[in-house]
Amino acid sequence: MPALFIFILRLVRSVRDGLKEPEFRGLFWSVLLILLTGTWFYHQVEGWSWLDSFYFSVITLTTVGYGDFSPQTAVGKIFTVVYIILGLGLLSSFILLLADFQRRQPSGLWQRVTGQGKRPLANQQSAQNETLHSGEEDSHAAN
Repeated sequence: MPALFIFILRLVRSVRDGLKEPEFRGLFWSVLLILLTGTWFYHQVEGWSWLDSFYFSVITLTTVGYGDFSPQTAVGKIFTVVYIILGLGLLSSFILLLADFQRRQPSGLWQRVTGQGKRPLANQQSAQNETLHSGEEDSHAAN
């Protein structure tokens, strides 16, 4: 359970930080708009509850498709085809941009594991000692 909490916290933090970038912000609002449009449409046309409509919108765009809901009206079926074509592209682009943003903004753990960015204090001292010792070896080799 703590791992899920940490994942959600990092995801929310990444979205919050990503909203500072215009491209990310545009895709975020586009995905939110298409989810709300789908939710409203299925609620109005298919007569589903708000929760069921939102659930179907998310399940459809993520291509999970459990099959527990499906549009029954002709208008609903046509809308769903267009919804999938437009929404899947937007959602995929948003997820790719979010993943790229997370990659460019590594967490503290990522920095410690890869050595990129700030190092933990112990590693910084170790690196300084290596630099000092290599400098001494170079001066001995020169003599």
